[in-house]
Amino acid sequence: MSDPGQRLRSSLAADQAAMAQFSSSGEEFDSPIAMEALRATRVLHAANQDPFPRPGRIRVITIANQKGGVGKTTSTVNLGVALALYGLRVLVIDLDPQGNASTALGVEHSVGTPSIYDALVGDREMSEVVHPTSASPNLRCVPATIDLAGAEIELVSVVAREYRLRRAIEGYLQGLPEHERPDYVLIDCPPSLGLLTLNALVAGDEVLIPIQCEYYALEGLGQLLNNIELVRAHLNPGISVRSILLTMYDARTKLADQVADEVRNHFKDLVLPTVIPRNVRVSEAPGYGQSVVTYDPGSRGSTSYVDAAREIAERGVALTPLTDVRPGGARGAYPPPLPPRAFPDTDSATVDAGTVPAPSSEESSR
Repeated sequence: MSDPGQRLRSSLAADQAAMAQFSSSGEEFDSPIAMEALRATRVLHAANQDPFPRPGRIRVITIANQKGGVGKTTSTVNLGVALALYGLRVLVIDLDPQGNASTALGVEHSVGTPSIYDALVGDREMSEVVHPTSASPNLRCVPATIDLAGAEIELVSVVAREYRLRRAIEGYLQGLPEHERPDYVLIDCPPSLGLLTLNALVAGDEVLIPIQCEYYALEGLGQLLNNIELVRAHLNPGISVRSILLTMYDARTKLADQVADEVRNHFKDLVLPTVIPRNVRVSEAPGYGQSVVTYDPGSRGSTSYVDAAREIAERGVALTPLTDVRPGGARGAYPPPLPPRAFPDTDSATVDAGTVPAPSSEESSR
């Protein structure tokens, strides 16, 4: 049995039966172990009865924030695994030279491994660099190797360098039968606003921004939003910020509440209702080549990412294929998008790239 999710579901079946037996006898489940087992059972068994809804079109989501350490890679991996375990086909593209997403998914990314570098700079098709993962049969990954660190320089002289990733993705989708195309393509960006991130913004239809619940995470957000608006105006008129995920929430401090409130007040419904708490299991999981969803499905980090993935999936149901929109009405600047993937409506809600509010007071402990 190679699927970790299936192994965990089987191992927790006995716990579920035991809890049902004790519950019928009138006993309470207020112990930490019992509650964690209950949460794990809900995470791993809900997919059998309540799978995530499929989106109205292929969703290419760029997960970006130029600040490091805010949870981009962690969110990419855990959202991808949650979507896959709950019945959706997912492709994760690791665009960070550090290769952390590849590590967390148990995908080899040493020097010489076919990777996203070969698709961006070399002459390989993306189908040649897509690898299976141990997390789920529905989840595949394009790893990143250290070679990607030099891609920024190598792409400078390349014609249409901003569209390299978009062309690679669309060529890959075009070569797949419709029933094998992913429902979600998640692009993990490096912590910068360089050419790699620019490629991800041009390739994506929407942006998900993880924001750490601390003051510093807000400082560079305005610059990121301005860059997204520039890409929208000149390179990809369909790109927009559709989701903001609050991460590393520490309930012990008032600052976390203040940052969360300020972000929700400013960005309204773009902010996902679920908040990702600080959880040691989230940090431990990559050491075992896993996501927290498969490493410890009963942890608060796991259940939070599953809830966030469900919210993202529910938002995608209403999306429908739309006409191709390009700067100046130009045609042939890059391969036409494939049905059902197309640019989102350019009139849809997007983020105001104005000043991002800051917390009103200093951090204090409760």
